[in-house]
Amino acid sequence: MQKQIEKFNPDIITRYICQKSFWEFEKYLNPDFFKEDRRYLKTIADTLQALYEGKLLKENGLPYKKLMLNMPPRKGKTFTLANFCPWLLGVNPAEKILATSYNETLSIRYSKLVRDTIEQTRLDGNKGVYSDIFPDNKIKFGDAAAQIWSLEGQFFSYLGSSFKGTLTGFGGSIGIIDDPIKNRDEAYNERVKEEQYLWYKDTFLSRLEEGSIQIVNMTRWATNDLCGRILEDQPGEWYQLTFEEMDKNGNMLCEELMSRETYEDKRKNTSKEIFFANYHQQPMDIEGRLYKTLKTYKELPFGTVKNYTDTADEGNCYLCSICYIEHNKEAYIVDVLYTGEGMEITEGKTAEMLLKTGTNLAMIESNNGGKGFARAVKRELQDRGDNRTVIKWFSQTKNKDARILSNSAWVQEHIYFPHDWNIRWPEFYKDVSGYTKDGKGQKQDAPDVLTGIAEQFGAYRLNFI
Repeated sequence: MQKQIEKFNPDIITRYICQKSFWEFEKYLNPDFFKEDRRYLKTIADTLQALYEGKLLKENGLPYKKLMLNMPPRKGKTFTLANFCPWLLGVNPAEKILATSYNETLSIRYSKLVRDTIEQTRLDGNKGVYSDIFPDNKIKFGDAAAQIWSLEGQFFSYLGSSFKGTLTGFGGSIGIIDDPIKNRDEAYNERVKEEQYLWYKDTFLSRLEEGSIQIVNMTRWATNDLCGRILEDQPGEWYQLTFEEMDKNGNMLCEELMSRETYEDKRKNTSKEIFFANYHQQPMDIEGRLYKTLKTYKELPFGTVKNYTDTADEGNCYLCSICYIEHNKEAYIVDVLYTGEGMEITEGKTAEMLLKTGTNLAMIESNNGGKGFARAVKRELQDRGDNRTVIKWFSQTKNKDARILSNSAWVQEHIYFPHDWNIRWPEFYKDVSGYTKDGKGQKQDAPDVLTGIAEQFGAYRLNFI
């Protein structure tokens, strides 16, 4: 009779439910935040649990092992992950979690939050604590440092690190990356983004065990941020869970956490690119851009190598010279010379690039000194014993703004860039990817040459002189 009463004890039922449901676990520990009417939080919780249990399936029926979470700030995404870690360790104490935060300060804070959840003591008789649900889980005595600690009976349970930290000596079954980019300056800093990507590839991935789970949680600041680079390198491998502050029908994600009035105030008083990055997960470099999607390649096809060059015809202009392979009516960019140096320097550099790429035909705009530049490049090639490259110069008379706008669709559909072009030619990348439709106050040299390449494939053909 005693066993029958114990079986239906409400505490035991609650424990069983919370052990089986991450969402119920969150509600039990933090009922004031994880409320039933905050449906997006339940969606996140259910998705995380489905990922862990192998129930989040791809179209081919295989389970996803990688989850990308993108949503507005202060909506509980980091809080949710900080709850997910102790729940995982409760379900399976043998799990080993590697968690990466923006810097050491945040990684320590995150690690303490997870550890302190497990060590909670009851101060309020009406508030649940972790030990109610997982009474057997305890932090190992003498092994509870801020960033690395273990559960009793385990060698290692949790390690918090940063993008400049180390993971040497530890292997993880769960890998979490939390908000690596913090502001606009970092989103535009190619060095920072490249360092984070290399750390992910060379350090983070090397410490994850076979069959491990990856979770990346971040605001989408830029198209080539960590999420963008990962999605490009691992197509079809990531389940993307994205939330906007307000949907297309005008419904707020959570009126209690951000009202429509506050949303409109932020839209009015926040710069447009930051507003859309933070609250709509639209990378800053997309809003207002002329080229919203530019294609990339990893392997070059065979074809004729051509070049299009626009000289620096004014003091603030750049020489832009692009070598590309023409293949099946598409252009694959091979090399770029993009510089504000004088013609006495760029003549030799252009000739050197034409030689290096084995260019068959180079087309050089003759406007504002371009003819003299073309002749000088031709002499440079002759002096180096080259007779492979044919140099032609031409006059460009059409309006630059109109040409760039009218050919932008073709550029996006038919010109392919190296997958790492942002690293190879950072200034060229910045001036192309950041070019806006109005073009005001921006260098037009790079978009102008891409337009010139596009024109070679269209009805409009240059009249060579």
